[in-house]
Amino acid sequence: MTGHRQDGSRHGGARGGPRQRTATAPSQRRRGADAARTAAFDALRAVAESDAYANLVLPPMLRDRGIRGRDAGFATELAYGTLRLRGRYDAVIARCAGRPLDQIDPPVLDALRLGAHQLLGMRVPPHAAVSETVGLVREQVGGGAAQFVNAVLRAVSRESLDTWLERVGDAADPAGTDAVARLSVVESHPAWVTRALREALVGNGRGADELGDLLAADNAAPRVSLVARPGLVEADELREAAGPEATPGRWAPTAVTLSGGGDPAGLAAVRAGRAGVQDEGSQLVALALAAAPLDGPDARWLDLCAGPGGKAALLGALAAEQGATLLANEVQPHRARLVRQAVAALPDGAVEDVRVGDGRELGDAEPGAFDRVLLDAPCTGLGALRRRPESRWRRTPADLASLGALQRDLLASALRAVRVGGVVAYVTCSPVLAETQLAVVDARRAATKAGIGAEVLDARAVVLGIAPDLDLPERPDVQLWPHVHGTDAMHLTLLRRTS
Repeated sequence: MTGHRQDGSRHGGARGGPRQRTATAPSQRRRGADAARTAAFDALRAVAESDAYANLVLPPMLRDRGIRGRDAGFATELAYGTLRLRGRYDAVIARCAGRPLDQIDPPVLDALRLGAHQLLGMRVPPHAAVSETVGLVREQVGGGAAQFVNAVLRAVSRESLDTWLERVGDAADPAGTDAVARLSVVESHPAWVTRALREALVGNGRGADELGDLLAADNAAPRVSLVARPGLVEADELREAAGPEATPGRWAPTAVTLSGGGDPAGLAAVRAGRAGVQDEGSQLVALALAAAPLDGPDARWLDLCAGPGGKAALLGALAAEQGATLLANEVQPHRARLVRQAVAALPDGAVEDVRVGDGRELGDAEPGAFDRVLLDAPCTGLGALRRRPESRWRRTPADLASLGALQRDLLASALRAVRVGGVVAYVTCSPVLAETQLAVVDARRAATKAGIGAEVLDARAVVLGIAPDLDLPERPDVQLWPHVHGTDAMHLTLLRRTS
């Protein structure tokens, strides 16, 4: 096991880094940390050590510790903002620490990131950002590490954010010719993700010059979107219950936006399952499947990969209104339990069953048995980086290969499960071409070899029928973008089985 020095470095780390003492005597410095910053620090450690997700770890932690109101909001922005902008802050810290980042004790590095976010990304007075972070490190790690953190953060605080962005950008792109390298460090994305997103923009009819805006949108905290599940609660009723800062959704007729934040769990409709938290992009793709033109019967729908249940609940509500029933399938038992909870408020008979099973096998088990099929395919999640701040640092290019095979197998199963004349919605929360357009091309080619024909429907026309003002290029599939539409980067292709 790697040893750690008291000054926050690992054994063998570079020596001679900033060690100067602060101007304030140790006895006068803050000895501990406040609850909000400690919660943010603990959330970052859980993400690093346990592969936890911040949006699953932090909210219950805040509730359990009695952190509410403005303190809860501060802890949330501190944790999520630090995770989103980790790449930017690491580049700044590296220039101030006097040693490589891999020679800094991980808890100390996380604390430095939290301090950097307070200094460069939040409206925290510099003296408070430094002293509170030093107190946190003294409490969590030790006095030697606290001195190191004090020196590094004081160095960070000497320059403005704009100055630091210019410096780290120039260091990544000294010749001024590598926009991907510069944007990757300035906007805090791994370079391979930046390249994939640029390719996705161009491949979907948008300009590569939008890349900076897209990356910046990934770093902005998203507003909370609610879905009013049809037949259970009206959107206007939900908006009135949510208070004066709630507004109608921008695109989906089922959507309500909590512009001023707020706790959705405080709403009776959310607690009862008549409404839920759901991005407008996710709402639009479910609404589009339900609205897609269909010849023949329209009685049985399938959600092939239903966990955690948000789209299944909306689809089930829509199915009930249209006289259909929904079968929800999920391969993971714990996610299937979440689906059951999500659909519990739907009318009796709306959901035929919540089944635990491998979606790749369902097409053979029930061939041609469904009129509408949703495949919300497992993907890299690179279209939802606003909501999953740590995922950009966990994913690797190798994930595209492993997930790509699964996506294609699941789409093949969906095409077997739908009847001739029925419709499949292929959905991902990633815009990456390998997971979207290329996956559809490959799956259709494989289906043809297996004797199954599938034509691409005009998903753009269907979505514009729901949200007429959406800015969508002239192409049959739909790709949403956070910097254009304010949604997650959801992809939708509609396929009709022809043979």
